[in-house]
Amino acid sequence: MRQVVYAILFCLLSFGSFAQSEPPPASSEAVIDVGVAQHSDQEIAQRIRSILREIEKFDNVRISVVSGVVTARGEVLSGDDITELETLIDRVDGVVTQNVSVTETTDLAERLGPAADRLVDRAKSIFSLLPLLLVALAVFLVVFGIGFILTRSRRFWQRLAPNPFIADLYMVLARLIFVVVGIVVALDILNATTLIGAVLGTAGVVGLAVGFAVRDTVENFIASILLSLRRPFQPNDYVEIDGVGGTVSRLTSRATILISPDGNHIRIPNATVFKGTIVNYSTNPNRRFDFELGVESESDLGHALAIASGAVSSLPYVLEDPAPSAHIRSVGDSNVVLRFQGWIDQRKTDFLKARGEAIRVAKSALEDTGFGLPEPIYRLKIDGGNGSLQQFEQKEKMPSTNPARQSEPPEAADPTSKDTESERAAAVERDKPGQEDLLQHSSETE
Repeated sequence: MRQVVYAILFCLLSFGSFAQSEPPPASSEAVIDVGVAQHSDQEIAQRIRSILREIEKFDNVRISVVSGVVTARGEVLSGDDITELETLIDRVDGVVTQNVSVTETTDLAERLGPAADRLVDRAKSIFSLLPLLLVALAVFLVVFGIGFILTRSRRFWQRLAPNPFIADLYMVLARLIFVVVGIVVALDILNATTLIGAVLGTAGVVGLAVGFAVRDTVENFIASILLSLRRPFQPNDYVEIDGVGGTVSRLTSRATILISPDGNHIRIPNATVFKGTIVNYSTNPNRRFDFELGVESESDLGHALAIASGAVSSLPYVLEDPAPSAHIRSVGDSNVVLRFQGWIDQRKTDFLKARGEAIRVAKSALEDTGFGLPEPIYRLKIDGGNGSLQQFEQKEKMPSTNPARQSEPPEAADPTSKDTESERAAAVERDKPGQEDLLQHSSETE
């Protein structure tokens, strides 16, 4: 057992001596050799001075060496020069340590001199590159000119785009592509293609900042592009957008212009239009109207429905397909409510006038047949002074039993005479000079 312990100790001591005998790792920086194995202080100083004489910025630096300790005094232009001097001295073979007492110069002439020299050198470089710059500029102008000529024709882009607004957008994008190609070719001639990444990165950052600053404007502009492509409405269409109704006048790059039935101009941001609920009453030429009438509770309801429905069907502007319909809506306190529905072609018939005329003829037909349109009945109970209860009843007013039909409505109420005042106002708005309109009149509605 003792022999095993001795063997282990012998191995550990041998490994320790081997580890101590390994040479230290070599420095990553090369050592400047002075040419002999043993170096005197004079040789070290001479070697450092000879190196510094070749570097102009160390002209004012003085070197002295004593026992391998290098002392440097003087002035340099910047702190980076001091660091470089220390690194250079440390690389000289034979230097034990160094004592650098070099400061940055405060002499104005010495500090401005290198800057002036650099400006002169750059001016000479630019002057020598002037012919190449002119060639690069000429190539850029040629590429840009070709792109401008090719994108000048609007007819070509209008054939590709669904409307003039998108055609103008295509034309602007094409010109921008030619500008970018011209810049790339010019930079390639100048052998400065590395600037392309910097230019594109700067443009991206600027575009992002501008996008956040004008977020609402950009959102409305993109919405206008999508609306002009999808075309949910056309000029003169009567639409309702989030509860706001009116006749479509025009679509701009920021807002949709409506003319209300009262003649007022309504501007709705395109972002709201695109994200909102749009009800287009003009897309389908057929439109249904409905109204309600009440009859007495004791009336023959089936006969009343047939009489009024027949009167509505007899109107010349009410369509046979889809056919009119009638049904019982509800039972009220003193009457039964009947609902009547009919369809018209709103391209030829005014909707409001048609509905009003249908109500008139249906009411007249019921009254002429003897059906009463009752009023509410109220019963009042009043306690008298002698304690007895007296009842007072307000009886319903009976409708007129005159079988003669009422007089014909005035000509202004004729349903075939459409009210086009909103359409005329929308047309006047579109015809104003200098007003943009992104709607394509010949395109179909989505």
